[in-house]
Amino acid sequence: MYRRASSGSCRLLDILPWKCSLFQLFFIVLLLGFLSLLWLQLSCSGDMTRNRDTQATVSGKSCTFEPLPQLPDDPSWGPHRLAVLVPFRERFEELLAFVPHMHRFLSRKKIRHHIFILNQVDHYRFNRASLINVGFLESGNDTDYIAMHDVDLLPLNEELDYSFPAAGPFHVASPELHPLYHYSTYVGGILLLTKHHYRMCNGMSNRFWGWGREDDEFYRRIKGAGLQLFRPSGITSGYKTFQHIHDPAWRKRDQKRIASQKQEQFKVDRSGGLTNLQYRVESRTLLSVAGAPCTVLNIFLECDPSETPWCAFG
Repeated sequence: MYRRASSGSCRLLDILPWKCSLFQLFFIVLLLGFLSLLWLQLSCSGDMTRNRDTQATVSGKSCTFEPLPQLPDDPSWGPHRLAVLVPFRERFEELLAFVPHMHRFLSRKKIRHHIFILNQVDHYRFNRASLINVGFLESGNDTDYIAMHDVDLLPLNEELDYSFPAAGPFHVASPELHPLYHYSTYVGGILLLTKHHYRMCNGMSNRFWGWGREDDEFYRRIKGAGLQLFRPSGITSGYKTFQHIHDPAWRKRDQKRIASQKQEQFKVDRSGGLTNLQYRVESRTLLSVAGAPCTVLNIFLECDPSETPWCAFG
């Protein structure tokens, strides 16, 4: 029975002159892999080649692969460590671009960091603010400041400052630089805060289910805590400072307003935040995306329908 099964599994190779065996299949796979790597090396070698017609020496096209920087925990980079908090749900194509880009960008700037993907896995509407609150609490004591960072916004200008914002919250994606949002009280996209300052604000409000308005409410929290907001200066790249990779045709934003949500979204939540956050972390997984490390937290948020009946559709 075993010999018959082996023969049937090799029908595709009946055209070969030798008898098929598991060892020979394994050897063929290794040989093909070696030849593929050899071809890639030769095609990317950049060696000098000679044009047959003109006899002129031309340089072959070289393939440049940016090497991964050293681990983002080199003590010589400074005493502070950044927790990059990325609220997330089902936008995997953006995640595949974001994690390697940010790891390289921050490492080139010698910013010690770790990226946390805050993946909402419950059946409620998306709640960016609550996910950031969870990321703040779960990021550990080895980080002392956070970046509230959208997954679809990639910094391109190396002059952008991601260092420790000791003086006050630092809005990296300022209205003068963000490709879409230009009103003066905007603090979304990318915002840096020390953990102490975030606690002074009691985090973000948990009442914002669906897309939008949580940043506007957080601006009022910053002011209410007596903190001064800082923004970049001397950046001349304007609206080309960032690459916005969100495709609105493919990824529709949940902008529906349910029940009394339309009126409630403009109110200041004076009691909610870190103090009334309810959630459960289902799993914590360390991943590598194209060589860049990150931690994925699968998060179940909880909702009190008597407080926010708009947390779910229907």
